[in-house]
Amino acid sequence: MARVPIIEIAGLLVVTVQEELHDRDALRLQEELTDRLERTGSRGVLLDLSGVETVDSFLGRLLTEIAQGARLMGAHTVVVGIQPSVAITLVELGLELQGISTALNAARGLSRLRHLLAAEGGRGRT
Repeated sequence: MARVPIIEIAGLLVVTVQEELHDRDALRLQEELTDRLERTGSRGVLLDLSGVETVDSFLGRLLTEIAQGARLMGAHTVVVGIQPSVAITLVELGLELQGISTALNAARGLSRLRHLLAAEGGRGRT
């Protein structure tokens, strides 16, 4: 089973998927990320999928659920590193990844995440 590291950096959680995610791995990631959000109170998640070369409808839906769950816990999610083949597959499957901000790479993703947090201002967690 793939183990996906979740690292806390400056109040943000950085998740780097370094290999293909099977259904069980993706479900475990969702559970571990939710647990870490609860324990740390992080307001942002950077989800790096640059190691993922294939995606199916289950994983596509789960990505949306991960972002929605993070949002319910007061955190924004930005997905980075989506491979062209993954993007094409998601479009072909009709999955829009609603509520998920995306960026080309981690540097742009961090910038986008900081922008989202700054726009939120002093409102804090809801």
